[in-house]
Amino acid sequence: MSKRFIGARQTTVAREIEVSGTGVHSGAPVSVVIHPAPADTGICFIVSKRGRIISQIEADVRAVRNLTLCTVIGDDRGVTVGTVEHLLSALRGLCVDNCFIEIDNKEVPIMDGSAAAFVDAIDEVGVRELATPRKFIKVLKPIRVQEGDCWGELTPHSSFHLDVEINFDSPVIGRQRMALDLSPGAFRQELCRARTFGFMRDVEMLWKSGLALGASLENTVAIGEDRVMNPEGLRYPQEFVRHKMLDAVGDLALAGAPLLASYRSVRGGHRLNATVLKSLFADADAWTVVHAPMVREAPHVAGYDASLGMAAVQFAANRN
Repeated sequence: MSKRFIGARQTTVAREIEVSGTGVHSGAPVSVVIHPAPADTGICFIVSKRGRIISQIEADVRAVRNLTLCTVIGDDRGVTVGTVEHLLSALRGLCVDNCFIEIDNKEVPIMDGSAAAFVDAIDEVGVRELATPRKFIKVLKPIRVQEGDCWGELTPHSSFHLDVEINFDSPVIGRQRMALDLSPGAFRQELCRARTFGFMRDVEMLWKSGLALGASLENTVAIGEDRVMNPEGLRYPQEFVRHKMLDAVGDLALAGAPLLASYRSVRGGHRLNATVLKSLFADADAWTVVHAPMVREAPHVAGYDASLGMAAVQFAANRN
């Protein structure tokens, strides 16, 4: 048995993963292939057109180009990939540090409106450890952004804690709040199946704007005046706030490495998540990069779920 700390090493997917579906905004068919990648690659989108690579876009907050209804990243030449948050959430939720994501259209497929299909696909092939120590972004002091009655704040924490609150003027949603410490087990059980949602009253406006062309009851929780329109109802209690948490995990994956922080969000969304992350990196005294040490491990720790929390306990900070 190796004499190291469980969860101390970077990971990638064990082999290629292929998924396909429809873009929720474009309505167009999309194919995605997730490839294994070496350590320190991070997550990188490879955009192809007619079999030719036209761009490589790192999953980095500096690459964000639009935050209207979804998170869009792009390069300096105008090539973009939209609706990246659910796939990024699955990768970060399952502690996948490195991969190439080959995509043949401008939008990640919506699948069933959650991250479940991506989680199932990753679980089917497995996650492979690499030899390089995992690195984290460690938050050193509070960073808060307020926009009217919406606010988000990152504070120091030994692992990654998520606390999200929403409040909609709808009897179907109302005020919901949920908090959890993120681990692969918690992500699978509590968040990954929570679906995106929208109001029936907004549909015509979105269509006129060229958005939500691929939305349906198969991939969106549709909210009427006083009820959920989907025949099967909701998958979870408070599914709406759980989906906002799923989105936050994906948006904060644009940090480029797992965060050691507590994130509190009130009435937020993609724009607030990205703004808080940009504010963090704008303050050089607010964060540092730490690496997991190779230290002696306990005789056996079942599963991979504790990797974020366990590997964070005894890090020596190494500022890049």
